[in-house]
Amino acid sequence: MEYRHLGRSGLIVSEIAYGNWLTHGSQVEEDAATACVRAALDVGITTFDTADVYAQTRAESVLGRALKGERRENLEILTKVFWPTGPGRNDRGLSRKHILESIDNSLRRLQTDHVDVYQAHRYDRFTPLEETMEAFADVVHSGKAHYIGVSEWTADQIRRGHALARELRIPLVSNQPQYSALWRIIEGEVVPTSQELGLGQIVFSPVAQGVLTGKYLPGQQPPAGSRATDDKGGAGMISRWMRDDLLERVQELKPLADDAGLSLAQLAVAWVLQNPNVSAAIVGASRPEQVAENAKASGVRLDAEVMARIERILEPVAVTDPLKVHENVPTARP
Repeated sequence: MEYRHLGRSGLIVSEIAYGNWLTHGSQVEEDAATACVRAALDVGITTFDTADVYAQTRAESVLGRALKGERRENLEILTKVFWPTGPGRNDRGLSRKHILESIDNSLRRLQTDHVDVYQAHRYDRFTPLEETMEAFADVVHSGKAHYIGVSEWTADQIRRGHALARELRIPLVSNQPQYSALWRIIEGEVVPTSQELGLGQIVFSPVAQGVLTGKYLPGQQPPAGSRATDDKGGAGMISRWMRDDLLERVQELKPLADDAGLSLAQLAVAWVLQNPNVSAAIVGASRPEQVAENAKASGVRLDAEVMARIERILEPVAVTDPLKVHENVPTARP
């Protein structure tokens, strides 16, 4: 495993991070989830990403139990706040009330007294940004988080949040966007802004919810037990990629992966890590062997010719429009 600084901060993270979106507390049983966490630790992964909303708060609890007994200083634990975690009117968003209550609940579930990075899971159009950042400042100054981050914010939102963070003397160090060889919308505006301000990207879905593993074949039904057959949310997430023209393009990547001695999944994870603004790529798993296989993408260097060939193959089906980042910011209160 290789390690990188998170943006221009002093925090070092494993360039492969383990995330439990759509898995812990939902798609896989706790024994399997714990085995995946142990596999992550075994291959040198030290960075673990979760969120209070995952599996209706159960994912944080599962991760907390799985990491119990580990030396806390050896880990970087990241969680998020924004989406609804209860039935109340204030159980959502980035109000001061919700942030300060949510950090305490997350720490209790994670069985720790602090998180390394506390992230705004989306931008809240209905709460003044000053209120949000002041609440994050109190979280940091109280020792409950070392750094703050955002997720799926636009370049302009990142810039305004960063300015307030500087005024409040708190370190805004990261953005967590979706990013893969098929979903490249951050490259036009978010990445240049983040590089200027010193934020690193902690990207999710580097294998496009499994599509870039090559297991989904054009003209065929999805494999039994795969994410595309998961009625708990996975199928909906992956549906936009399940087109024969796109799946055919993914199959064209296989000779490139074979020549590099990589699986298609490893090639996909390695591809995002070639971007110098990416500090870590989050991988999920339902089986321990998946963690070990994905971790082999760490340290892989793809030469310019391979990168250009991937570009040519996927260019007709890759999404690059920077305006699509706005689609990920809710226009109604969650």
